[in-house]
Amino acid sequence: MFDKILIANRGEIALRVIRTCRKLGVATVAVYSDVDFRSPHVREADEAVFLGPAPASQSYLVKEKLIEATLSRGCQAIHPGYGFLSENAQFARMATDAGVVFIGPPPEAIAMLGDKMASKALAIRCGVPVVPGHHEPLSDLSEAKRIAEQVGFPLLLKPAAGGGGRGMRIVNHAGQLPSALLACQDETRKSFSDDRIFIERYIARPRHIEIQIIADQHGNVFFLGERECSVQRRYQKVIEECPSLALDEQLRQQMGQVACSLSREAGYTNAGTVEFILDEDKSFYFLEMNTRLQVEHTVTEWVFGVDLVELQLRVANGEPLSMKQEELRPQGWAIEARICAEDPSRDFFPTTGMITRYAAPRGRNVRVDDGVTAGSVINIHYDSLLAKIIGFGENREQARKTLVQALNSYHVAGITTNIDFTNAIITHDAFAEGNLSTRFIEEHFDGGRPKEPPLQEHLHLMVIAVTTIYHFRQRLVHDSLMPMIAQVGGKRLLGRRYDYVVQVSDGIFKTRVESTGEAQRWRIWVDDGGYEVVTPPFEFYRRRLKLRINGHYHMFRVRHQEHHIQAAYNGIVRNFEIYSPREWELAAYMPRLKEASEESYLRCPMPGLVVAVNVEAGSYVRRGQELVRIESMKMESAIPAPREGLVESVSVSPGQAVETGEPLLEFAPPSGSG
Repeated sequence: MFDKILIANRGEIALRVIRTCRKLGVATVAVYSDVDFRSPHVREADEAVFLGPAPASQSYLVKEKLIEATLSRGCQAIHPGYGFLSENAQFARMATDAGVVFIGPPPEAIAMLGDKMASKALAIRCGVPVVPGHHEPLSDLSEAKRIAEQVGFPLLLKPAAGGGGRGMRIVNHAGQLPSALLACQDETRKSFSDDRIFIERYIARPRHIEIQIIADQHGNVFFLGERECSVQRRYQKVIEECPSLALDEQLRQQMGQVACSLSREAGYTNAGTVEFILDEDKSFYFLEMNTRLQVEHTVTEWVFGVDLVELQLRVANGEPLSMKQEELRPQGWAIEARICAEDPSRDFFPTTGMITRYAAPRGRNVRVDDGVTAGSVINIHYDSLLAKIIGFGENREQARKTLVQALNSYHVAGITTNIDFTNAIITHDAFAEGNLSTRFIEEHFDGGRPKEPPLQEHLHLMVIAVTTIYHFRQRLVHDSLMPMIAQVGGKRLLGRRYDYVVQVSDGIFKTRVESTGEAQRWRIWVDDGGYEVVTPPFEFYRRRLKLRINGHYHMFRVRHQEHHIQAAYNGIVRNFEIYSPREWELAAYMPRLKEASEESYLRCPMPGLVVAVNVEAGSYVRRGQELVRIESMKMESAIPAPREGLVESVSVSPGQAVETGEPLLEFAPPSGSG
């Protein structure tokens, strides 16, 4: 085994590789930019090398610096992780030429399979079905129009290089084609230094199924089942699971053997993933091959009982794989949620800032792969992925419930994340039933919230949680006053029954807390329903509350401020107000604030870099028209016009850095307004 390796990455994947290396007795060298010098991966590695400024183009993507760091620290190999240079054939070749082992496939395999058009040509030669379309790069807009008419609408524009959904656009009709093609070319050029685009038929409701393979240098190629990755936003995965409900054993073997055949034909070694889309009639089509470790490798590891990073290192070290295909059978079920710094209510725009509180979930069947902690600063330069939370069970429902509880207890403060959004997904009835497609979020969510109202039972549990917190805080105040009240002859304020009124956007709930005479055991009524509540003892730490309600444990994430308590549970987030009956009567007479007038400015929804301004002062715009394009966390986002109107002035220009809330342009007041 290697004595020392360099990890050419950051964040949670760097920590993941460090853990396996520590188990194998392999020393590790981390790399970091100037904003990452306090990051956990730097602290956990045996050594660390400074690369340069924050922009990845000046640090993590500078191949020469990484090779120099590898050689100067006496490393025998480089693990690229995923992202950055993990699928860069030139970097793999530079490492090999320098006498360093690249822990991944050969440069030739990376080059062939990393090019979507070349990989599709290979798939066709191997007899692997591919999505109908034109698999040659488009030369110009006129050719794109001609081919689009042949393929038919809707269609999908896809980059020849790269992955992660960058540079992809759905085109529903011919009028969208010119702007979509330009946006694709711009985004893929910036992300992958390659602006080749091709066209495929758009399949409306496919499932995204991928096959994990591992191949050694002795001709052995194995597949470790499949992963279902259908739940996506912006073509990037949100929830992954292993195995998939969509595959029976016959289809699993068929897709697995196809993936192995493709890998052999490409001369592939090390870990890789062959991705397919599965149509509703169970037809499957080759999508692409990712020539690296996947973000979602964790679910495969748990279900198949392997350490894929260890297998990567052993294969790269020239060792043969000691396994048999017939012995590789899934045991149990695992589901993963990707936790990102983004705001689902604002079209998943990235968020930045400092993490002020951090408490990861724990449990026997819970795995947390994270790369942040309290004090970590999330900036615009890197991917928004913070952590992966994985739940395991003997079956899918057990794994799902385990993950729900884990997300209920996951607390990240200081920045907006998608924790509750991911929890809302896995608690959705359609997800529980396994009714999945790549349009799952589009079909079931609007503005980051489920289209269906929450279950009344879940709201009742949240009402119990916030009532419990408020009641106990009130008792602490009253109990502290009791000695003074007794001295002045006052009567006891605390009795055995306490009434409250709880208001939330979903309605008004009358609650009653009754003492049972036993410590930590209460009877709480919500409207007409009674619940047995046990606080074993009262657990309220790091803004998390654990209660046993009617014999079952529930975890809530809560934030308290006077009469207002924000609670999160099973993906539901609500702000509650709590009053005594007398306070509730008085609140009815309180004046209401007037609604704010319509904002005249278009403000930036996220921090980033302005890459395009498509209007100027005096332009008349329509609602939904793209006005500005912002790049943040390796993704470009179009900022549409919130309303129809005349642009009074433009405040930004391409290349300018902007912060959340900063004015981008100002609309002229409506005609006739004072």
